[in-house]
Amino acid sequence: MDGALGSGGAEGADGAWGADGADGPDRELRVGRRAVAVVFAAHGMVSGTFATRIPWIREHLGPGPGWLGLALVFLTVGASAAMPLSARLAHRYGQRRALAGLSVLCCAGLVLPPLAPALGWLCAALFLYGCGLGLMDVAMNAQGVRVEELYGRSVMSGLHGMWSVGTLVGGAGGVLAAQAGLDARIHLGIAAPVLAVVAVLAARRTPGVGAGSGSPGAGGSAPAEPAGEGAGEPPRFALPSRGVLAIGLLGFCAVFAEGASMDWSGIYLADVTGAGAGLAASAYTAFACTMALARLSGDAAVRRFGPVATVRCGGALATAGAALVVAARTPPAAVAGFALIGVGIAVVVPLCFAAAGRSSSAAAPGQEIAGVATLAYASGLGAPAIVGWVAETTSLSVSFGVVTALLVGLMLGAGVLRD
Repeated sequence: MDGALGSGGAEGADGAWGADGADGPDRELRVGRRAVAVVFAAHGMVSGTFATRIPWIREHLGPGPGWLGLALVFLTVGASAAMPLSARLAHRYGQRRALAGLSVLCCAGLVLPPLAPALGWLCAALFLYGCGLGLMDVAMNAQGVRVEELYGRSVMSGLHGMWSVGTLVGGAGGVLAAQAGLDARIHLGIAAPVLAVVAVLAARRTPGVGAGSGSPGAGGSAPAEPAGEGAGEPPRFALPSRGVLAIGLLGFCAVFAEGASMDWSGIYLADVTGAGAGLAASAYTAFACTMALARLSGDAAVRRFGPVATVRCGGALATAGAALVVAARTPPAAVAGFALIGVGIAVVVPLCFAAAGRSSSAAAPGQEIAGVATLAYASGLGAPAIVGWVAETTSLSVSFGVVTALLVGLMLGAGVLRD
């Protein structure tokens, strides 16, 4: 598939939406691709919306930082526990129906956390919300892999770029709601059904594959494919194959850097460089925006240079950015470092999902995607705690020295993405 990925230079950087010419994919496939992009954006908006209302939940329930942090762990635990089930649901009901149903489940879970009357209920609500997030995550990435296979060239980076845009849009809406003093129960109660409708309508137009996909939705979508005769259901749990395990470890390095940057960038600027609150917050903004922009334009780079060279180059940029963060003693240098990390790691996770989905061992692509997602996102669970523990015993600069070392792994391990 390297040839297909590298042959699209003349087609332009069409991102997630696909500005294909007369010789490009047919209209139904373009509609399917855009529909998947909308699902990615909706999932991102769910995540961004929830993140902005965590302060309301803390104020409403009154847990200390430690207890709130423990409760938030249940979100990632729920996502990791549920991910392997997505492939079974797609096998039984078809990818399109499964994606639509899991989108509703994900959006419904958004309503639960602000309704929790006590910390224990909050943990349970976050676990259920995390289950929905994880299930929808695997289902939409499986559809993204399907679209990439039909196109014959890289589209996953642009799809993940739409997710990043969704988080920014959802976060902006959440900030406006918080500044207006809107109760989070009302805010999320309104946002959840709206996002569910958007996601379901888009899911109905995605390429159908598997049992029960039915006929194309209104407006046309890629034709459904029947399930393979006699194909057994994916196992309830299966260890990733050796090749997919290596891909997951590559994703682990990228997601560790992402989690560390998202959760600690503001604190790093405040504690290490002496930045004020507003300037400290700009580190996360720079990181998130450069990641979104790099993902939206990443498919063009992958098509021109191939996934291995793109990840190696990105790894070099991210490593340089992390080293700059370690050395930074002024806010501008640290902000620039976090921005470089965002650019460098942007395409790694999308390419890991794509590589897992087209793995020769992937009898059920969703199963392999779930394996990579579980391994990669586990680092997102551990990264904030590990960075904090290292900082507690040494310093934040040393913590980001650990991040720098892991980012070197992107350059060394990029070869696992070679087809």
